[in-house]
Amino acid sequence: MHVLGIDVGTGGTRATVIDCNGRVASSATEEHQPFASPQIGWAEQQPEDWWRASSIAVRQAIAGANLSAEEIACVGFSGQMHGAVMLDERGSVVRPALIWCDVRTEKQCRDLTAKIGQERLIQLTCNPALANFTLTKLLWVGENEPENWKRVRAVMLPKDYVRFRLTGERATDLADASGTLLLDVAHRRWSPEMLEAAEIDERLLPALHESSDVCGQISSKGAAETGLRVGTPVVAGAGDQAAGATGMGIVAAGTVSATIGTSGVVFAATDRPALDPRGRMHTFCHAIPGRWHVMGVTQAAG
Repeated sequence: MHVLGIDVGTGGTRATVIDCNGRVASSATEEHQPFASPQIGWAEQQPEDWWRASSIAVRQAIAGANLSAEEIACVGFSGQMHGAVMLDERGSVVRPALIWCDVRTEKQCRDLTAKIGQERLIQLTCNPALANFTLTKLLWVGENEPENWKRVRAVMLPKDYVRFRLTGERATDLADASGTLLLDVAHRRWSPEMLEAAEIDERLLPALHESSDVCGQISSKGAAETGLRVGTPVVAGAGDQAAGATGMGIVAAGTVSATIGTSGVVFAATDRPALDPRGRMHTFCHAIPGRWHVMGVTQAAG
């Protein structure tokens, strides 16, 4: 049997088929449309385009491995972090997603920090308010596009939108959720205090899972568009940094990696939520249950 990994990146989506010995049997990438930047500092993508690219890449990867859908035992995810995908009551996209490199939300960061206090904010989320994080993007939409915000009935992260299209389930993992500024990172749960302060209804948010949890199955609609088998288990996966670190073996406390891509990241695994009181580094849940990680990031590296 084989497993299928889907990585929803910024520039494209890659699907990779891996055999039971960990060898890559096939990989296929479908590029996304370039992100839109209507104003300086803005960055938006169409979630529907991620789904289009995912469907193509999955079909190509399975065909490249010369496999049938029945030979795919499980599907997992990784992907770009922080992006804000907003859906209406029918599950349709309300507006283009504000992705990780969108930095229009400096005002929302200042306002949130002033309301909660920098020290308390870091105690609650293990992170300061940054323009990249999901919550500040939601606050921007609420303030600047109130008619759009009134329509929002679900919020999710980029890879989780593709999962939603595959399974019909609203789910995310703790590693990716750590970058929303809504997670109590230390206790691995949504933060009631942050939700109250931001006036966000928890019912908008997806169910939380550890990265290895099965959180859905391929639906008939998902199968029809990707060629996967109805009922194939889907695991939560992780945001790209935690997923990549796990693949490299950066899981024991004190192990460190450095990666250069669109952004540059120094990543260190920990066995506890290690806070930086000055907010100079991110502290997130790891993809490994009972582990966390600290991360130093530069936006432009590759």
